[in-house]
Amino acid sequence: MKTVCVGKTRLEYVRLPSSHPREGAPAIVFLHEGLGSVSMWRDFPQKVADATGCEAVVYSRAGYGRSDPAKLPREPGYMHDEGRAVLPALLAGLGLERPILFGHSDGASIALLCAGGTDTPLAGVIAMAPHVMVEDVSVSSIAEASVAYRTTDLPARLGKYHRDPDAAFRGWNDIWLHPDFRDWNIEDYLTRIQCPVMAIQGEDDEYGTMDQIDRIGRGVKDVELVKLADCRHSPHRDQPQAVIDAVAAFVERVSGD
Repeated sequence: MKTVCVGKTRLEYVRLPSSHPREGAPAIVFLHEGLGSVSMWRDFPQKVADATGCEAVVYSRAGYGRSDPAKLPREPGYMHDEGRAVLPALLAGLGLERPILFGHSDGASIALLCAGGTDTPLAGVIAMAPHVMVEDVSVSSIAEASVAYRTTDLPARLGKYHRDPDAAFRGWNDIWLHPDFRDWNIEDYLTRIQCPVMAIQGEDDEYGTMDQIDRIGRGVKDVELVKLADCRHSPHRDQPQAVIDAVAAFVERVSGD
């Protein structure tokens, strides 16, 4: 594990070469969910790298994993800041040119914000279980997570992946349940995205309905929607091979092969 400084904040990251590298293939940058980190992806990025011939680059945002703490409490525009300022600086700091962004949940929203809100050159975006607006089902499930954090061993389980699990949880949970966050919406950014997008969602996603990726389908110019049956909010865990197959096909298309 290495660290890169974005401003004064150190972010942990790892670069995973493919077992079958392809010359000229874009790197795939993985952006974790609201409670994720480098280690919580487990071996999925490596499997994607091996299946696509692309290098996988995985990092933890501030406040997660072993990265420096984030400023709390978060503001409603925290994902805008991550997508429009932090992520472009990270890509530049790592010397990544025209990567594919692969985001899960909050990470998917951040990837879309980078694509639609900056001039960062991108080969494509893979948005898995993304949020483009706040739904009642999202708020209800996040409220249930708050109860679980107080009444179960969830803090101990998160402690395996985060230096400060309380800060990681509160930084995500508190802002999503704040009344000011109900109006959060990034649909205006979708029409500005110039690169190809693939949006993936499980039909049983407990944190969002299919309306999330359907709106992406209506807003983005070059878009492919992948809807997976028998799949919840983490398609890479519930339907890993289906996700890897879809990602491999997307990489082939955007690489011009």
